[in-house]
Amino acid sequence: MRCRVLRLLIMFDLPTLTAEDRHNYRQFRKRLFQDGFTMMQESIYTCIVIDRQAANLLNNKISLYAPKQGLVQSLIVTEKQFASMHFLTGEKNTSEENTFERLTVI
Repeated sequence: MRCRVLRLLIMFDLPTLTAEDRHNYRQFRKRLFQDGFTMMQESIYTCIVIDRQAANLLNNKISLYAPKQGLVQSLIVTEKQFASMHFLTGEKNTSEENTFERLTVI
């Protein structure tokens, strides 16, 4: 069985007008980090998952704690699709946390 590495992208636009809105925004970001996401841009976070089932489970988990106000979207892409992203300006993030290295257990 072949392991197909995927990326789950979470994109959001949340209100920050009231103190409660800002609290919800901070809690949402904190939960994303706890679930293994890294920030790609200010409101775009990405997480590497091992298969479609894991991506769907994580997607469902996020839907439970996502703020009710604002817009939260998800997108699941393969690692190959993610790697083919074109950079019009700026540079690729090559940090250790943004890469997937396959681990073989014998």
